[in-house]
Amino acid sequence: MTTLVTGATGNTGRHVVAELVRRGESVRALTRDPQGAAGRFPAEVEVVEGTHTAPERLDTALKGVSRLHITVTAGLAEAGPELVRRAVDAGVRRITLVWGGWVGPVEQAVADSGVEWTRLEPQEFMSNTLTWAESVRTESVVREPYDFPSALVHEADIAAVAATALLDDGHAGRAYNLTGPEALTPRERIAMLSRVVGRDIAFVPITHEQAVDRLMATGVSRADAEYVIGWYAAPTEASTTVVDTVERVTGRPARTFAQWVAEHAERFHAPRGTAG
Repeated sequence: MTTLVTGATGNTGRHVVAELVRRGESVRALTRDPQGAAGRFPAEVEVVEGTHTAPERLDTALKGVSRLHITVTAGLAEAGPELVRRAVDAGVRRITLVWGGWVGPVEQAVADSGVEWTRLEPQEFMSNTLTWAESVRTESVVREPYDFPSALVHEADIAAVAATALLDDGHAGRAYNLTGPEALTPRERIAMLSRVVGRDIAFVPITHEQAVDRLMATGVSRADAEYVIGWYAAPTEASTTVVDTVERVTGRPARTFAQWVAEHAERFHAPRGTAG
């Protein structure tokens, strides 16, 4: 049986592909740029062109697929229900979904699809730390408006839970809250980064509005920017409380932030020739 992974080069999608391949499964990776993705996947992965936000163009990609992995991204709210309908019509019988932060149209369409589904509800991704990379490399500084704890989860653990739900029985109709093994503040994460890169990194507070403006400068709408920064301003109990879902589902402990830092340390090192 073949699994189609949408957003296959993204933060979680690429890990889902890798985990399925590790388990010996047939994988079809959906990406807007198959040529650019060449070499990023093992040879046995079938790379196909397309995007989950244009489901009307995915009939070929869905042909012969029995399992589907979806990551809810911006722009999918309208197209998502159509993607689910086409997937079910094509013969997909099991779906995993990384939610967009709430049960919206796509999440509801999956729940109403009539096939086996599992919704993954990760808290903050450890990869969000990469937004600090440039300022850490060039200034040894991190600028954030808040210093509240977050139960960050490793993207590979999200993928491991997805692969388990796709391949093993017993996960249908479940919504899994996913966290890492510890809740850390930005200052605590910065301290770990400092030890790895071998130099002091300063935490510099900025205002809420400065954080919103910074996010809008990347092309995010004001409403979305206010939502994201508001999440940091008033973290929910779920976002700060560690749960053992990863270990219960996969049979092994969740990866730590220290492991994530070790894997990505080169992204934070100062440019060659820079003092410090």
